[in-house]
Formats: sequence, C-alpha cells, structure tokens
Amino acid sequence: MNVETEKRGVAVQETGSTDLRGGLIGDGSPLDEPSARGSGRGRRSTAAGRPGARGRRRSGNRAPFGFVPLAVLGIVFLALPVVGMILRAPWRELPADLTDPGVLTALRLSLVCSVSAVVVSCLIGVPLAWLLARVSFPGRTVARALVVLPMVLPPVVGGVALLLAFGRNGLAGQWLDRAFGITLPFTTTGAVMAETFVAMPFLVVTVEAGLRSLGQRYEDAASTLGAGRWSTFRRVTLPLIAPSLGAGAALCWARALGEFGATITFAGNMPGRTQTMPLAVYVALQNNVGGAIALSLVLLVVSLTLLIALRGHWFGSR
Repeated sequence: MNVETEKRGVAVQETGSTDLRGGLIGDGSPLDEPSARGSGRGRRSTAAGRPGARGRRRSGNRAPFGFVPLAVLGIVFLALPVVGMILRAPWRELPADLTDPGVLTALRLSLVCSVSAVVVSCLIGVPLAWLLARVSFPGRTVARALVVLPMVLPPVVGGVALLLAFGRNGLAGQWLDRAFGITLPFTTTGAVMAETFVAMPFLVVTVEAGLRSLGQRYEDAASTLGAGRWSTFRRVTLPLIAPSLGAGAALCWARALGEFGATITFAGNMPGRTQTMPLAVYVALQNNVGGAIALSLVLLVVSLTLLIALRGHWFGSR
C-alpha cells in the first residue's frame, strides 16, 4: 500500500508540474485557451463598462440645438428657385423653343467659345500651375493672388479691366491695332478671351493642388533614370495628374459656359457673334420667356451633370 501511494503521488506531482509549465510557458496548450478567451471577455467587458465613451460618441453625431431647422431652411432656399423653374417650364413648347434659330445660334456659339476657352486655359494654365507648384521664384505669392483674383472679382469689373487692357485704346490693344490691325472687343475672339479670363483660375488652382499632393518623388526617379524634363512631364507627371486636370477642365468649361458679366462688357451682345446662352437668356426674358426658360434648363442640366460627375473629386468616400 505504501508503494502504490508513493507512485500515485509522483504521478500527481508530474501532472501538476506539466500543467504548471504549460500555463507558464503558454505554448498553445488547452490551458492557454480559456485564459485567452477570458482576457478577451475582460477587454470587452471593460469597454462595455464605459457608458460615458458610448454616450460621447452618440452625442458627437448630434447637431447643436437649432442647426437642423436652419439647415433645412438653407436647403429650401437653394432648391426653391430650381424647383420653380422646373414647375413653370413650358414642357410642351420646349422642343419648339430649343429648335428656334436664335436659340440654336446661341447654343452653337456658347459651345464654340467655352471649348475654345478650355483649350486656351489648358495651353497656358497647366504650365502656370506647374510653375506655382514646383518652382520657388520671387513674387510667387503675388502670382498666385493674380491667378485667384478673377474668381473673386465681379465679372463686370473683369470686363472693364479687359477693355482697359485690350481695347483699342488699352495698354496692349492699341499696339495690336496699330501693328497688326487686330481688334478684340465686340468680336467672337473677345468673347473667348472674356470667358478664359474668368474660367482659367479654376483649372490652374485644381491642377496646382494635384501637383502638390503628388509630390516630386516620381519625377525625381524618372530624372535619375535619364529621362528629360519634357519626357518626364509627358510620361510621368501628366498621367498622374490626369484626374485633377480633367476636373479642372470640367470646372473651367462650366464656368465659361455660364459667363455673363465679362462677356457682355468686353465683347458685347451681338447675335451670331458674341451672344452666348447667358446673354440670350437675358434678352429672351423680354419677349420670349419660353426660350429663356429653355436655355436656362439647358444650363441647369449641364451644371447638375457636372456636379454629379465630380462629386468623388470633392467628397471622397468614407
């Protein structure tokens, strides 16, 4: 009996030491699993035991008192004119109004002038955006301010400034008239210039932001591999900023398409030459309200389509 009792004691001691080693070492034995699950439950219970944290998260999503009615009022204020235009539109006469010769001429001229403004803006605006984003030179702050200025300047004031610069007696206009016989005011070219002056800043600002977010590491790598400056821009920089360039060109085109003040001040309001859609809407309100609403609906559809297409550029998915 004593011998059997001693053997059983030794077996119990060995088993206990094995369990103890497994628990201390933590080598994936069954002893570790309950402790791991227990620690997970402990963390969850600790997190669940913080009612203040959950309450803070919920209260952080609540609008301050009075914000919801004011926000609804703002939405109603912005949406009511659009809804009024849609409800009061003469839908039955709309095809006839859109096929009116004067309306078609204004549509064609608006497309020609706005697309030309985008082309000119890309030719001179992309290099300007690259210089502002990549090169440090004296007066860069002033140059950037001049780029942004047409965005905040009243369009009529921009038209007056264009007359003083490119009119027959303007700073550059008198030289163009005497040397080449070129007259810009009250011409289709003048309408393109007015739209470019107002719309190009949207492209420059968007492309510059894209270049700054891109950085220079890819351009430096291409230069290290032996690529020239023009080749680096054409094969590396331009494909990488293509989304920003597309968004800037779309914004530039929409702004040029809806330009009114600078165009009527610098280029006039001559049907077939300088009378774009916004100017035609202004004239049609006096004798052809249906045509004015038809042109306004066209501009409204273009603007809404553009905003929907660019929503991911401004508001990224969460």
